[in-house]
Amino acid sequence: MQHNSTFPIKQNELDMLRDEASGYLKSIQWEQSNRAKNRDNDAKDSSILLYLSRANNGSNVEITSVSKTILGLKKRLLPDSIAIPVFLNQTLYAVQEGITLGIWIKDSYYDASGLSSLNERKSALDNSEKRAYESKLQTATAFQLFATSYKILFDLKPHASDDLSVMKQKFAGIPEVSFTSPLKGIACALFYYDKYLGHPDIVKTDKDVIDFTVVYFEAFIDEIQLRKSTLEYTETITDRTYKLEKTDFAVSGWENVFSGTAKSIEFNKIQFEQIVGNKDAKHFARRLTERMLSYDFDAKKNPFQELGGFMPVFMGYGIPGTGKSMLIAAIATRLKEHADNLDIPFLFHPMPDTLISTFQGGSAEKMVEWMKPMQDPTKLIFAPIDDAENNLQERTAQGVSAGVKEVIGVFLRYTEGAYAVNYGNSSIGLFTNLPEMLDKAVISRVQGRFKIDGARTENDFIDQDYIWWKKFEKTMPDFVNMQNPENYKFLKDQGLAKSMGDVLGSVAKPSEERVLEAYDKAEKQHKTNSHLFFASLYKEIQQIFPFFSSRDVRNIQSAISLRLTDFDLEPNWFENPEIYFKKNYETKFNMLQELMKANMKGLDFSEIRRQEVVRYLDNVATIADTDFKRKVDARVNQMNIDLKARENFNSEQ
Repeated sequence: MQHNSTFPIKQNELDMLRDEASGYLKSIQWEQSNRAKNRDNDAKDSSILLYLSRANNGSNVEITSVSKTILGLKKRLLPDSIAIPVFLNQTLYAVQEGITLGIWIKDSYYDASGLSSLNERKSALDNSEKRAYESKLQTATAFQLFATSYKILFDLKPHASDDLSVMKQKFAGIPEVSFTSPLKGIACALFYYDKYLGHPDIVKTDKDVIDFTVVYFEAFIDEIQLRKSTLEYTETITDRTYKLEKTDFAVSGWENVFSGTAKSIEFNKIQFEQIVGNKDAKHFARRLTERMLSYDFDAKKNPFQELGGFMPVFMGYGIPGTGKSMLIAAIATRLKEHADNLDIPFLFHPMPDTLISTFQGGSAEKMVEWMKPMQDPTKLIFAPIDDAENNLQERTAQGVSAGVKEVIGVFLRYTEGAYAVNYGNSSIGLFTNLPEMLDKAVISRVQGRFKIDGARTENDFIDQDYIWWKKFEKTMPDFVNMQNPENYKFLKDQGLAKSMGDVLGSVAKPSEERVLEAYDKAEKQHKTNSHLFFASLYKEIQQIFPFFSSRDVRNIQSAISLRLTDFDLEPNWFENPEIYFKKNYETKFNMLQELMKANMKGLDFSEIRRQEVVRYLDNVATIADTDFKRKVDARVNQMNIDLKARENFNSEQ
């Protein structure tokens, strides 16, 4: 869904609503429904739910005060402290700011949806207007609560513990949610929030207050998402984005997972030199980082896109245990270090493992939420998908879930088509042990690919061992009593290559039988340095592999462009960003063009084109073959099992 327009939320407008928000924190009253009071729950939850539903002095109406409860927690947790502890303070402030923002959003919806004018004539409404009034009131309440919860999560999630599973186990759900009116909605939400905070099992330390608040308001958003399909008059919610000025915070319809405000995930820092072998992968990764860093934030484009050397989607593949996860961390490390140095915002945005949902439509929604931040032009974004075959598996294979199909549908829409926006600041990396299991349409989106093959030479294996045993050297210098190699300096081979040519070596002819046959056929008719050679080769290939299409040809063109832009950025550009990185777009583009021309002088276009075509076609054949071979092996295996079972059955008769 495209959002048409962005509206600013001005800080000074929020200042006028803050008193109202702090009033709710000081005192609200709520009358629990009988259903919430008599919830029949299993034993695990009963103590907390009983506590939540206990009526006060025989009356159902209860007045609660969140600020008083939090001050009470301070006395209980830190009786000797005079100041309110920082986590408690932070939570109270975040909840107040969330409510303030929610009120602003509610007022904005009142005006945009025509609810304000219905409200002014409330006593004189006819039946259909009354219905519209009630309906819009419910939607206003839901949107206010959504925006409030969302802002609280935005402010507190970065400070919460990484693992909230213990808190989630203690949490017994939200007994009731009210959309009757904005006042009742906020009263009901704060009432149960307050009740939980007061329960002795929930909060044991001041950090628990932040953790619980995040768990509670995440659950609140889930409750709203479950009910939002029953709401009417939501057009003025879904057609716009509200952005809080001077911050990264934005509310875009009902979109969750901090659309456009995704927080960078923590990762282990790893340098390329710590990865053994993988020359091709390391070279590719280094080029990727240099290209992303060339993105121009003012022009919202990347000069490498114009030169044809940028890859919005790439793939690294290889057998298990060759260093895929290390490579993801190394790319993120390199980008983060340079981004920090250049004062550029960077988002490490891996695909979550929990994307496939059992609910129909749930996976598509989660995938949209994950893809959405990639359209944010204000930061560099690296979005790896590890074990990509799990979520992007061939759709036609037997037993593939509806969730996988939904995820692939969204992926394809957002990487090419009406939704695809690529400014040249974000790159999605598919990492897989089983490229042949990936959906064909997904593979066709891949514009750069490289092998992650781990240690390959004697020196690689020596270095892999060296990285392990040198730890002993530090603690016990003479413990490793072994002879070092005479003619090799440890880690010498693990540096970065100068160019793709060094890594790949020259490719003579295709190694795959059917590709070689097609190649020889085309070569008999045309010289390899003529344009017709490639046209007839593609035609031959299409007859062998019917899925080979124009998009494959475009991908080959991308690979050739990558080779032509395969040059180092000058080292002093990184040391003095003013020379290149801080220049305007035109200057950067011209500087890169000069480098490209200098780089091309030593290259032979027809030879590079021939090599890249051979490499790509070999790759296509290998992936297609492996898939076929796996299916054959599985069938043979099944037949052997059936045969053995029959033999055993007959011998027992």
